[in-house]
Amino acid sequence: MSLTPLATARKAALDALRPASPTRVPLLEALGRFLAQDVVASRSLPGCPVSAMDGYAVRAEDTSGSNRDRPARLRVVDTIYAGHLPSRSLQSGEASRIFTGAPLPQGATAIVRQEATLVPAEGLVDVCVSVPPGKDIRPTGEDILEGMPLLRAGQRVEASMLGVLASMGDTHVLVRPLPRVAVLATGDELVPPGAPALPHQVYESNLILVAAMALEAGARVVAQERARDEDEMLRSALQRLAQGTDVLITTGGASVGDKDRVKGLLAGLGASFLVDGVALKPGKPVAVARLGTTTVVVLPGTPGAATVAFDQFARPLLLRYQGVSEERQRVRVRLDAERHKQAGFTYLITGTLETSDDGQVWTRMRVHGAGQHLQNIAAEGYAVLPPGRADFVFGDEVDFERFDRPRFLPVEP
Repeated sequence: MSLTPLATARKAALDALRPASPTRVPLLEALGRFLAQDVVASRSLPGCPVSAMDGYAVRAEDTSGSNRDRPARLRVVDTIYAGHLPSRSLQSGEASRIFTGAPLPQGATAIVRQEATLVPAEGLVDVCVSVPPGKDIRPTGEDILEGMPLLRAGQRVEASMLGVLASMGDTHVLVRPLPRVAVLATGDELVPPGAPALPHQVYESNLILVAAMALEAGARVVAQERARDEDEMLRSALQRLAQGTDVLITTGGASVGDKDRVKGLLAGLGASFLVDGVALKPGKPVAVARLGTTTVVVLPGTPGAATVAFDQFARPLLLRYQGVSEERQRVRVRLDAERHKQAGFTYLITGTLETSDDGQVWTRMRVHGAGQHLQNIAAEGYAVLPPGRADFVFGDEVDFERFDRPRFLPVEP
C-alpha cells in the first residue's frame, strides 16, 4: 500500500471539510467556542470622565499650595454617586463630594482623595494637598475607546472576553457550532472498564481517551459505543452513529489483519476515502473518509498510535469545523539519545524540554511506540523526526512542536 506523506494527507483531509455556519448564542453558551467574527467596541469605557477615587471633585488651581498647615477651604455644592449625573457645574472655590465611578461635573479638573481632606463644618471641606490637573480622573475611553478592535475572529472565548462583551451591552455573540462527535471502539479483545478481564483481554481505554480528546478539541460527544469484530454488528454501528453526527471517530480495526474490517465496511457503505494510510509513526493506518455528510476518522486501536493519529487528523478536523486552524510553536532542540527510523516516515516522539547550563535546549524523549500508554502524560510536545533520513545521533538538532499556548487562526469558509 502506498502511504501518503503527513503534510499531504492532512491537507487532503482538511480541504474536504468546510467550517460550520456561524450561530448567535447567549454569552455563557459561547464559553470555550471560537468567535466567528471580529468584535469592535460599540462604546467607550468609561463613557465619560469619572472619578477613580472616593473624595471631592475640584478645580485643580483651587488647591495650589495647600497642605495640612494651610488647607484650601472649599464650599461643597453637590454629592455625586456612580450612575447619577451632577446637578450643576463647578465654579471657582467649590467642590463636589464624589464617589468612585461617578461622572465629573463640568468645570472639575481633578479629584482630591477623601483621606487628604478635613470637614470643618457641614457644607465645607478643607483640602490638605495640592493636586495637579487630571489627578485621579479616568478620562473617556481610558479602558476602551469606541471603534477600537476588541476581539478577533478565531479566538477561543474565555471568561474575560465574556465580561468585555457584556460591558458593551451585548447579550449574544456569533460563534461556530460545536461539532457533534460519536466514538466507536472495535475489537473482540475489548472488555468494558469495571468488568472482570482475563490476561489476554484489554480494557477498552480508547473509548474514554478518544472522547476526552474530542472534548478538549471543543467537540460535543453525543455517543460512545464498542463493537466486536463482526461485520453485521460493525456495519450497523457505523451506519447508525454516522447519522446525526458531524464527525464519527472509530478506533481499532484500521490495519490489514483478517479482522481489521472498518475500512472495508465503510467502503461498502459508500464512503469515499480522502486519506488511507500515512507515512507517520505511530499512527500509520489512520484514514479519513466521507460517509454522506459525515466525516469519518479511522484511528488505530493501540493507544499511542490512536493518540498521535487523533492529534494529527481528528483534532485539526474538529477545529476546522469550528472555523479555526491551530498553529503550534516550534523550537529547535537537541536529541538526548540516538534514534533509528524508517527513512520515508515522519516520527512524532513525545518528550519534555530542558535547558542546559550552556543555554542549549534538549528534549528528553519518551519511549516511542504504538502501544504505549504513558508516553503522553505531562509531555510538552513532539520531537519531529522528518522523512528523508533514517538515523539520528545524540545531540542532533530537530524541531520540537509544543502543545502549550497554541494560536488559533480563522479559516475561510
